[in-house]
Amino acid sequence: MQPLDDLRVLGVTVFLAGPYLSMNLARMGAEVIKVEVPGKGDPVRGNGPFAGPSGIHDFQESSQDISTRFLKRTQGVKSVTLNLKDPEGRQMFLDMAKQSDIILENLAPGSMQRLGLGYSDVSNVNPEIVYCSISGYGQSGPYSDKPAHDPQIQGMSGLMDINGDADGVPTKVGFYIGDLVTPLFAAYSIMGALRHKERTGKGQHIDVSMMDTLTALMFMENLEEDLEAGLPLRTGNISRSGPTGLYHASDADILLTAASDDQWRRLTVALEAPELLDNPKFENYQSRTINVDLARQEIQKRIGLLTRAEAIKKLEASDVPCGPVRTVAEVSEDPHFTNRGSLQPLKHGRMKDPVKGIASGFPVLFSAGNLPELEGAPTLGMHNSEIYGKLLGFHEDKLEELVSRGVISVSYTHLRAHETEADIVCRLLLEK
Repeated sequence: MQPLDDLRVLGVTVFLAGPYLSMNLARMGAEVIKVEVPGKGDPVRGNGPFAGPSGIHDFQESSQDISTRFLKRTQGVKSVTLNLKDPEGRQMFLDMAKQSDIILENLAPGSMQRLGLGYSDVSNVNPEIVYCSISGYGQSGPYSDKPAHDPQIQGMSGLMDINGDADGVPTKVGFYIGDLVTPLFAAYSIMGALRHKERTGKGQHIDVSMMDTLTALMFMENLEEDLEAGLPLRTGNISRSGPTGLYHASDADILLTAASDDQWRRLTVALEAPELLDNPKFENYQSRTINVDLARQEIQKRIGLLTRAEAIKKLEASDVPCGPVRTVAEVSEDPHFTNRGSLQPLKHGRMKDPVKGIASGFPVLFSAGNLPELEGAPTLGMHNSEIYGKLLGFHEDKLEELVSRGVISVSYTHLRAHETEADIVCRLLLEK
């Protein structure tokens, strides 16, 4: 199943948010073309370790070695090199934009406009274009000019203020949540804009802010009520209300949820503690919230007498939502994830077999069929000949001329192990 196989996406994306959006559109069958700086590419390409034909290395040993981070973030995407500061490079981009449905970019606000490739420039040549910009703080507002990556966004959004122990310091989430959640909002906003285009024939600009995304999600919690009541916003591994949270069995930790009167009743049955059900301090949700410390003490006292396996068995028998606190190592070895496709082999665009590592898959299954299996991440400019030939009608002699003028860089189509870009240029000139 490839629901987006009639769409072409042109992306000027770097680091994580933009590439993750690109990859998810590619998962749905869209042709996604990543435009990269000649000779350099996405900055993440330089962050090791690197995977290639001779294995995994801390440092890049040949032009076929690709950063494992880049491998994870660029599955199914095609790479071309193009100097957007060059007048001909700018025109080439606009000519490709005429034949595209979606433009993606996550550069600093104003960067694309300064290149003459902002929404107004592109929409002048393609009024139906859906142009999506992801940035830390949005394209407008008092923070728009501030540089930002995910750590700053977690701090500015307020997320760190609600994450961590009550008596501890504000704490960052352990993965790049702003970089990864924001593209999901962008993706279905793009779908909405495409639907709007179908009805009106008009494209539009989509302005997606990482900070706005995290703050909007946070306030799905009743944080304003806790602020007014003077309650701590950081509660560690327990819920802000009621006894939901982490408990210590005799040998390991578990998490359980008791967020309703019925779940509380089932919890007391599981723990063989009818006296808790009869206690007026725990008779309803609000009373358990007021007396949450006491409720937690009573639960911990009973769970602490059990092993993790014993506790989970009892809780599951009474249909109490619960589960173990697993390590990343345990999760990575669980066949559940590979069976459902949410974790997949890590693939390299120049290699037949996967490289060592784990790729993030797509965590949704469709009854109409499987999503396409993505190609591995590309080497820099790997698709220059294909894309520039198909969209612009350029042949190899034209591409070589563009290389000589620095408009594009060598595509590595005829790459040999351990060659540098300079080696390839010299060899191609000698072979002519």
